[in-house]
Amino acid sequence: MSNVLALKPVAELPVAEKPASMEAPTAPVAAPLPAAGPGPNVAIDWLADVAKAVIPPLLGLALLVGVWALVSMKTSGIPSPALTWIEAVKLFSDPFYSNGPNDQGIGWNVLSSLKRVAIGFGFAAAVGIPMGFLLGRFSTMSRMFDPIISLLRPVSPLAWLPIGLLVFKKADPAATWTIFICSIWPMILNTAEGVRRVPQDYLNVARVLGLPESTVIGKILFPAVLPYMLTGIRLSIGTAWLVIVAAEMLTGGVGIGFWVWDEWNNLKVEHIVIAIFVIGIVGLMLEQCLLLLAKRFTYETR
Repeated sequence: MSNVLALKPVAELPVAEKPASMEAPTAPVAAPLPAAGPGPNVAIDWLADVAKAVIPPLLGLALLVGVWALVSMKTSGIPSPALTWIEAVKLFSDPFYSNGPNDQGIGWNVLSSLKRVAIGFGFAAAVGIPMGFLLGRFSTMSRMFDPIISLLRPVSPLAWLPIGLLVFKKADPAATWTIFICSIWPMILNTAEGVRRVPQDYLNVARVLGLPESTVIGKILFPAVLPYMLTGIRLSIGTAWLVIVAAEMLTGGVGIGFWVWDEWNNLKVEHIVIAIFVIGIVGLMLEQCLLLLAKRFTYETR
């Protein structure tokens, strides 16, 4: 018999089992933490921001109403806030009634004034913005028109109303002409200043590349001048809304200015106070719309 021992395959060798006491203890698996929701600090911060935005304006309005109430108690001709509120509810219950050309609701009067402002303002933008580009782009034209603008800009807008009546022979286009002449100056000056502030390097590159003037205005000047131009538009619309009230008092017809003067002739002072608030709210809405437009097209805020 051979003395060579037959070796068993390794796979067939028995594996010694570890005693239970020798096994490594397994660490307990930690349960997943719940997702953190908005804590109380977030809600408190939000409420604080809302309070900062809402409470100061409410306090200011309350102060205004309080002073108004005190004045109405001391002066017999000034209506109280309560009486004015009652009359406002009556007026705005049917703001678009029409009982003839001289007896229409406050809604029609506001829309008529906005229509005149839109027409005069549109003509002013169509003339003033291109003229501002030309004055800012070409120094010769700037030196030519600067004395004229400096002479005519300080003139009160209502001083132009008789000229409009003389030329157009009607009150409505004369009021529109007054809006045009008072709205055009901020557009011209702000647009021209924006063109002058464009870096000269941009214009030098355009000159080297041989770009036509239309491309320079559309691709280089217009995007850079847009914030200045929108500022001029915002100033112009505020001035136009101020002037139209005074112009309609003098020219008559349907409009918020004529409505105020007519209510004064009827000794309805509470209606005049309501009209003051309406004029202020409409002017505020126009300005806020233009501010949103300016933020939308201002490249620095994107």
